[in-house]
Amino acid sequence: MKAKRVFIIVLDSVGIGYAPDAADFGDLGADTMRRISTSDKFNIPNLIGMGLGNIDGIDYLPKAEKPTAAVCRLRELSRGKDTTTGHWEMMGIVSEKPMPTYPDGFPAEILDEFSRRTGRGVLCNKPYSGTDVIRDYGKAHVDSGDLIVYTSADSVFQIAAHEEIVPVEQLYEYCRIAREILQGDHAVGRVIARPFVGTEGAYKRTENRHDYSLTPPKATAMDAIGDAGLDVISIGKIYDIFSGAGIKKSLPTHNNTEGMATLLEVQKTDFNGLCFANLVDFDMLYGHRQDIDGYANALSAFDAWLPEFVGNMADGDLLMITADHGCDPGDSSTDHTREQVPLIICGKEVSPVNMGTVLGFGTIGKTAAELLGVTYESEGEALADKL
Repeated sequence: MKAKRVFIIVLDSVGIGYAPDAADFGDLGADTMRRISTSDKFNIPNLIGMGLGNIDGIDYLPKAEKPTAAVCRLRELSRGKDTTTGHWEMMGIVSEKPMPTYPDGFPAEILDEFSRRTGRGVLCNKPYSGTDVIRDYGKAHVDSGDLIVYTSADSVFQIAAHEEIVPVEQLYEYCRIAREILQGDHAVGRVIARPFVGTEGAYKRTENRHDYSLTPPKATAMDAIGDAGLDVISIGKIYDIFSGAGIKKSLPTHNNTEGMATLLEVQKTDFNGLCFANLVDFDMLYGHRQDIDGYANALSAFDAWLPEFVGNMADGDLLMITADHGCDPGDSSTDHTREQVPLIICGKEVSPVNMGTVLGFGTIGKTAAELLGVTYESEGEALADKL
């Protein structure tokens, strides 16, 4: 089949069960969807009606007798479990070598150069929860002006600063400096600005987060779609994840509510091509903070929003719903988890077929390109002919 418009919605971190190699990542037993399904806030009749419960490995949700969408389970090929790795693979880039992580903090040569160029000292320099780090180092930062630098199990260099001490635009400049420094062997996946406000004992992160990713090492499915003369629109942090590569129009958002509203607005416009959106709250607000009920409630809110979007889909529209990794909010860690992810595909001409388990997140970009009449060669299986 062919499509005029393809919408891809990434439910950030909504994994559906640990991958076969999860033990290599310390994630054996992780299962984000199963975990949140135990909450009394969990209510997703529309996703279940599409066939979510019919996907391989999901034996704890009802199965739809007459599903309204095509479904499968995707298994990642890249050696990672982070945002950049997952999204890049969706668009055709398999990361065979893990991006560098820093369980013992960043080396002195990195921080010395960072301090030299910013004129500020560094606090923390170790893996830390984002909310805990401002609780524990916020006062020292406010008193000294030194920057809170921390990481996680992911390949990230995060800089937290109070907005009254370091204005947001200045923090973004510090992140750009860090991005220039962190290349080669120290090329982390993302440098992340983490501004916060408030007073001691009541510090709170703001929605002015900004990510600075590496530039993809080769052309992606978005490049191929754009080179064919079609539109490529990003919503949310997609632009940041790809450093803008292959994207013709970017619509930043701060949360799921804005993201879903923006999707509805873009749906009303007359474009021809790809709209690629990320809904970040699942991961940022609930997964990392081990908030099972909050996570379940956020997915329920997305489910309640879904009928409006699906009901407004025109002939030639196709919707793909997926995730980039897991972030089990009830395991022993606040980190991402190595999980398989769902792929739900719906449209007026889509047959409700169950395609089992498919290797490669690249299936998403490859299928989107094929549906739009564009050839893009990458690992992963093109599914257009099965729909």
